[in-house]
Amino acid sequence: MIDLRDLRRRLIIPHVGSIAVDYTMGNGHDTLMLAELFECVYAFDIQEKALENTGKLLSEHNYLDKCTLILDSHSNAKKYITEPVNAGIFNLGYLPGGDKTLTTRAETTIKAVEAAVDLMADGGIVFIAVYPGHEEGKLEGELLEKKYAELDRRNYCFSSFKILNSPSSPYFLIIERK
Repeated sequence: MIDLRDLRRRLIIPHVGSIAVDYTMGNGHDTLMLAELFECVYAFDIQEKALENTGKLLSEHNYLDKCTLILDSHSNAKKYITEPVNAGIFNLGYLPGGDKTLTTRAETTIKAVEAAVDLMADGGIVFIAVYPGHEEGKLEGELLEKKYAELDRRNYCFSSFKILNSPSSPYFLIIERK
């Protein structure tokens, strides 16, 4: 069986460079994975609990000094990041173990992905884990697919990885800059 996290890591490795961004830090597992691979990692969340959980996890693994944890919406990424980003990760939905009514929202996710594409270095990659099992997640996926399917193929590759015999399972949208 395919492990989506393992697949994402394998696809990120060719893009390893200086800067990575976890646009939705949650409990910090993606932030930790990026810190293992990149020189500098920025991570965003709007929940104080996410920063606490992530800070603790990074500290336990001695990666806290490589990371900048930001208590703000991912849609404001360009306020904090000015250098080209080699890799970015979005894990849409809600904080695992947190309030399930507090989820990423299509309007801010679209702005955040726009910022991620603007910040992407040549040869960079952005992964977006979409969770269609709840209504907002389904809407986010549909809007992102519609918007980014129109990217200029000469400059970007926009891909989707879905488990077709499990339509409510999470899936990846992947944007790569040539």
